[in-house]
Amino acid sequence: MSVNLEKLYPFTGHRLDLDGISYHYLDEGAGDPVVMVHGNPSWSFYYRNLVLALRDRYRCIVPDHIGCGFSDKPGDQHYDYTLSRRVDDLERLIDSLDLPEKLTLVLHDWGGMIGMAYAARHPERIGRLVLLNTAAFHLPKEKKFPLGLRICRDTPLGTLLVRGYNAFSVGASIVGCKKNPMSGELQQAYRSPYDSWGNRIATLRFVQDIPLSPRDRNFALVSEVAASLEKFQDLPVSIFWGELDFVFDPSFLAEWIRRFPQAEVHSYPDAGHYILEDMKDEVVPLIENFLDTTNLEEPGENEC
Repeated sequence: MSVNLEKLYPFTGHRLDLDGISYHYLDEGAGDPVVMVHGNPSWSFYYRNLVLALRDRYRCIVPDHIGCGFSDKPGDQHYDYTLSRRVDDLERLIDSLDLPEKLTLVLHDWGGMIGMAYAARHPERIGRLVLLNTAAFHLPKEKKFPLGLRICRDTPLGTLLVRGYNAFSVGASIVGCKKNPMSGELQQAYRSPYDSWGNRIATLRFVQDIPLSPRDRNFALVSEVAASLEKFQDLPVSIFWGELDFVFDPSFLAEWIRRFPQAEVHSYPDAGHYILEDMKDEVVPLIENFLDTTNLEEPGENEC
C-alpha cells in the first residue's frame, strides 16, 4: 500500500547538523513554544494532529530522533544510540532556536525520559508538562518487564525480528490503538521510515537501551531524572493515558499521580499506547484547552 505522506503530514521540515548527522524537526507556528518529543517506534508523525490544532497560536517544535522519521539513520560507528546522547541532541536543538525562556513539553513513550532528562538539566526553562503514556522513572515495582520487550532487548531472535521483519514497528501500529484501530494507510505511515534493516537501527537500539538494573548503561541517569521530578510539582501538568498499553500500563500512571498529585488526569480504559491517535478527537481539544487556560509563568509571578 502506498502512503500519501504529503496529505497526512503537511509540513515543511527543518534540519540541524549534528556534527555531520542530519536531525530533522518541525518548527510550525508562532507564540509560546511547545516542544513535542516522540518515542519508539514512532516519529514526529505522531504529533501531526496536535501541531495542526496548535500552530495558529503556538510555536510547535517536533524533532525526529536520530534514526527515526526523516532524520539520518547512521550506523553505530557514527552515532551512540543511547539516552544521554538523545538528551544532548534535544538540548542542542532547543539551544539552536530563538525560543523564549519558558517551554511546554509534550512527552510520549521514550520522549518522557528524554524530555524530563532535558528538564532536569534546565528546570528553569520548563513551564508546563503534558504526559502521554510515558515514564521518567524506573519500572514500577508491581510492573513485570514484558516478555516481548525482553526478547527484543536481549536475544538474537529479537534483533532478527526487529531489524529483519520490522516486527516492533508493525506490532505497535496494530496494537497501539485499541478503541479506534489505525487504518492500513496510517499503519503504513507509522512504519514508513523503517523500511530496511539499516533504517531500523534506532527501533532496536531504543529497546536495547532500556535500563533495568544498576549494571545497565543509563540506569543512574534514570535515577537522577526520577529524583529531579519533585522540582516540577508546582507546574501545570496534564496527563492523558490509554490504560490498555501493554508497557505503560496503569501502574505507570499511578506513579505519575503519586509524584504529581495536582495533575489534571484523563485516563481512558479502552484506549491504547498511541493515545493521541486512538483518542485524538477527545484528547487534542483537551490539550488545547489545557494550554489555553494555563500559563508559563512561575507560580505567584503575577502576585503583588
